[in-house]
Amino acid sequence: MILTLAISGYRSLRDVVLPLDRLNVVTGPNGSGKSSFYRALRLLSDVAQGRAVASLAAEGGLSSTLWAGPESFSRAMKAGKAPVHGTLRQDRVSLKLGFASADYGYAIDLGLPIAQGGSLFNRDPEIKAEAVWVGEVLKRGNVFATRAGRLVQALDEAGQRLPVMTSLPPFESMMTHAADPRNLSELLLLRERMRGWRFYDHFRTDLEAPARRPQVGTRTPILGADGGDLAAALQTITEIGDPTGLAAAIDDAFPGSTVEITEQGGLFEIAMHQHGLLRPLRVAELSDGTLRYLLLVAALMTPRPPSLMVLNEPETSLHPDLLPPLARLIAGAARDSQIIVVSHATPLVAALAETDDCMTMSLTKELGETVVRDVERPSWAWPSR
Repeated sequence: MILTLAISGYRSLRDVVLPLDRLNVVTGPNGSGKSSFYRALRLLSDVAQGRAVASLAAEGGLSSTLWAGPESFSRAMKAGKAPVHGTLRQDRVSLKLGFASADYGYAIDLGLPIAQGGSLFNRDPEIKAEAVWVGEVLKRGNVFATRAGRLVQALDEAGQRLPVMTSLPPFESMMTHAADPRNLSELLLLRERMRGWRFYDHFRTDLEAPARRPQVGTRTPILGADGGDLAAALQTITEIGDPTGLAAAIDDAFPGSTVEITEQGGLFEIAMHQHGLLRPLRVAELSDGTLRYLLLVAALMTPRPPSLMVLNEPETSLHPDLLPPLARLIAGAARDSQIIVVSHATPLVAALAETDDCMTMSLTKELGETVVRDVERPSWAWPSR
């Protein structure tokens, strides 16, 4: 389980260090930084996939995602006695992301590239530093792998720091290129753990949504990000997961209703039986809210729970009556996975807050900066370049 999450220099998240619990709810008004928080988490996950630079490029590049305010605020600025203005920069321009669990921690520092003549990629960010350590807080004595520039070093069995790679390109992470089952098995373990994180964000439910079309079905223990394999995922839960829990979750949200999966020519399709109707409804006939809830059921009741699952505004398109059942569904999933829910639906936030081991964090803006109120900041240290 992740115990600490740290974000620095990403959009409105100038310097945020948060404690995490088994179930975590991030809330706040529009414009408070919830979407930036979610994107930063996805970007951290993309590091393990080798997609961090490409993901930043899709957001407009590093210059578009960096904190746009001053490096620091004076007391007069904070008190409103002086206008907010730029100050003399003391630190390098950087975007930093990191997390720590009880066993391992990881952090990455991305910065501006050194322009090279003749290259068309001079706008790509560079990875300036990385570190992997044992325990919750980075210290001099618990680091076992570091990256500074092109050099990657690791501790050997005698505790000596030895070079593992000397020419790692600045656009490549040691997470993807230095993980070795012989010399850096811990790094390999951490990379695979991060690759298992799952993100679900605004399932499509329009008339052309993949989930509304019959699809070729194969065993699907993990629902795809677009929900196109929904029918196969529900059937997989029925056969190798928790069919009793699945039926109860659907009845909790839609009393008297059941779902079955039909198969014809290898194509799977959902049929929903509802109380009072003479025939089942095909998936194309379901309301947006009903279909979205079934997608959330399939995601949360996966037979292969991840170490971390992140839900971004799962309440979208749901009727208020569905929020209490959704909260119970999320709480049940949190017994097997660490869950982060980003939401501005007050009823859902309130229902989840009553769950054991739930951490609720309310974001707000001060002088354009996202701050978290009433949450004690954990100890944290960034790797040096």
